[in-house]
Amino acid sequence: MNTFLNYLAVAVLFALVLLPAVLGLAREHRIDRELRDAERSREAAPPKTAGAAQPVTATRRPYLRAWARI
Repeated sequence: MNTFLNYLAVAVLFALVLLPAVLGLAREHRIDRELRDAERSREAAPPKTAGAAQPVTATRRPYLRAWARI
């Protein structure tokens, strides 16, 4: 019984350590999916005005989590 509780305690600690990483990964996948869907809908939609100038769009750059950004 003591061995089972030891294994259970290790499994619980392991799950607690990995939980933030798994939640962050799920959040990143959700954001990527939303951005991909928005890009697809923007490409599929015809331009609203044929003769007017189109707005300038910026490219998305990755955030490097450092003091120097690209």
